[in-house]
Amino acid sequence: MRVVLLPLALLLSALPALVPPAWAQAYPSRPVRLLVGYPPGGPTDLAARLAGQQLSEALGQPFIIDNRPGAGGTLAMGLLAQSTPDGYALGLGSNGELAISPHLRASLPYDPLKSFIPISRIGASQLVLLVNPSVPAKTVKELVGLARGKPGSVNFASSGSGSTAHLSSELLKHMAGIDLVHVPYKGAAPAMADLMGGQVQMLITGFSGAVPFIKSGKLRGLASTGAKRLVAMPEMPTIAESVPGYEVSSWYGVLAPARTPAPIIALLHRELAAMVKRPDVAERLTAMGIEAEGTSPAAFAAQIADEIAKWGRVVKLAGVKGE
Repeated sequence: MRVVLLPLALLLSALPALVPPAWAQAYPSRPVRLLVGYPPGGPTDLAARLAGQQLSEALGQPFIIDNRPGAGGTLAMGLLAQSTPDGYALGLGSNGELAISPHLRASLPYDPLKSFIPISRIGASQLVLLVNPSVPAKTVKELVGLARGKPGSVNFASSGSGSTAHLSSELLKHMAGIDLVHVPYKGAAPAMADLMGGQVQMLITGFSGAVPFIKSGKLRGLASTGAKRLVAMPEMPTIAESVPGYEVSSWYGVLAPARTPAPIIALLHRELAAMVKRPDVAERLTAMGIEAEGTSPAAFAAQIADEIAKWGRVVKLAGVKGE
């Protein structure tokens, strides 16, 4: 029997084909970091913690929430864009930093369409149009009629210029053809306080934060902002029922740095899509005001592109100046 000895150089050149790449080995083999651009307790953070818990249980490794608040969520997205694309750094992104901030900030440490691979959109939460009970309008149609009858007589609060609350009202103003006066605040809490006090008349804000005030009668909920009625409050109409085509939501999805290997993306998407189909998870999301989705990476990428174009038009119409 003849033994053939291969040259050392030839053996070394064959090693990459013989040794599987890192992503093909058991993934994940160590803890995974999930970056969140907001403080603990908010909807983005809660969605991330739910996703992290489910992924930990399914894949057998801790998915550690890494809260990096700052610059409207763009700080965390910048860190994600700079992370090694090996599946051990993920991010929970929302419409604020991915679709709105690109139109409001002169420079960003990432490109929302090129720096990331969207994995799956977990879900979306609708907003709610609230008015002070003293406002003589019990429907969106009546509110629009009031604003048309006396242009500039109806004002609306927001949590700040360029916020989702602000731009949602600007979109309504444009689509309904009415004149509303913007009153910006430094945060949602003072805006809500002045709405209850009657200093301002209208506010579009998150559903979960609005529910207690609607139920107590301190504020009147006229409509939700989604394409269909809220599962948690089906008796409330949508704005689109009075202003066709109107649709706004705050959405949340998991992303990875660009160039993360496709098998890792496929694995994470499979687990996230299975997660949101579980009745117990869907119930927890609903309790947070989030309707489960579980979109594919391609669908999520298309949604981000559509949202960027949509909010770019709104920012231009509203005349909001970037920083």
